[in-house]
Amino acid sequence: MKKVYFIVLFFFVSLYMIGQTYQIGHRQVIYTDPARNNRQILTEIYYPANTAGDNVAVASGQFPFIVFGHGFVMSWDSYKWMWDSLVPLGYILAFPRTEGSMSPSHLEFGKDLRFLNEKIKAEGNNSSSFLYQKVAQTSAIMGHSMGGGASFLAADNYTNFTTLINFAAANTNPSAITAAARVTVPVLMFCGENDGVTPPAQHQIPMYDSCASTCKTRVTIKGGGHCYFANYNFNCSFGEMTTSPQPTITREEQIARVNYLLVPYLNYMLKGNATAGTTFLSRLTNNANITYVRNCNTNVPEQGYLQNLFIYPNPANKQFQIILPNEVNNLNITIYDILGKIIQHETKSGKNIVVNFKENFPSGIYFVKLNINNETYISKIIKQ
Repeated sequence: MKKVYFIVLFFFVSLYMIGQTYQIGHRQVIYTDPARNNRQILTEIYYPANTAGDNVAVASGQFPFIVFGHGFVMSWDSYKWMWDSLVPLGYILAFPRTEGSMSPSHLEFGKDLRFLNEKIKAEGNNSSSFLYQKVAQTSAIMGHSMGGGASFLAADNYTNFTTLINFAAANTNPSAITAAARVTVPVLMFCGENDGVTPPAQHQIPMYDSCASTCKTRVTIKGGGHCYFANYNFNCSFGEMTTSPQPTITREEQIARVNYLLVPYLNYMLKGNATAGTTFLSRLTNNANITYVRNCNTNVPEQGYLQNLFIYPNPANKQFQIILPNEVNNLNITIYDILGKIIQHETKSGKNIVVNFKENFPSGIYFVKLNINNETYISKIIKQ
């Protein structure tokens, strides 16, 4: 028990030290999707405020936001740990309450997540919304269990958000595994080693293997279960009791281990905090409580137009050249950082193409992705 107390205390002290400055505001909103016969989406929104409570004003500033899908027959308030952890750090969280029955539509739930991602962004520009001028343009689509599978359905051929994150994602109907093949944004997946409800070998691992993301990471919590990604929920816990294996760590330990990685990942991906990105990678690679698999910007064999190209100099200072054997038109050039986040994009033509780093481009390791006529080439480059 002392060990659990220390982990939880350490986590919340860490939150305070990195800037726990906001109270938690809450508002219930019904949004209407005209594209689906005016489907109504009851949504619980938690947001940074100066005074805690329902329907209070949003704090000053613009905040990244997260849309989160609940698990099968689980309510939104099963994820209280998440808004308790993230809202004080400056995040808006939106929880749709749709598809909570015993026969949910996974496809409609995925569409709800995508719709809310667009709607919350639009609310930032809506002068009649309580979120007017409070919404940043970076966002994450997230989910647990059924909601985790639905997050892949939401991200199917959709890129107007920053990153996809899910927990013990369950395969859905239509298949989240199939949809993952058309997901290209950066992805972070969490699995429980002892998840008997959605065993990783049948659910999360095939999703990860299928996923077409330019940067994807799968984290397995040692001894972790399925329902421990949420606060206590009778339906989930009752179902998990009938499965094997069972978790060998506590709920508090599992949530603390998730947040140890989730907070710096979000701070980097959604807030652009470079130090948080370094912290995430350090915690990922030096962590006895997890195992992980990570694939970011893996080289694709070049051919045709991109055969025998040369990138020089490397390391580079303010610019580098792409030297091609033949003249090309409309070469797409994208620079990613080590977490798969797009830093710079441009289209150029020529044979010896000069690429200038943007001003204040920090030193570090990056990846240059070249694409033309369905051919792709990716190379690592060091910025001095």
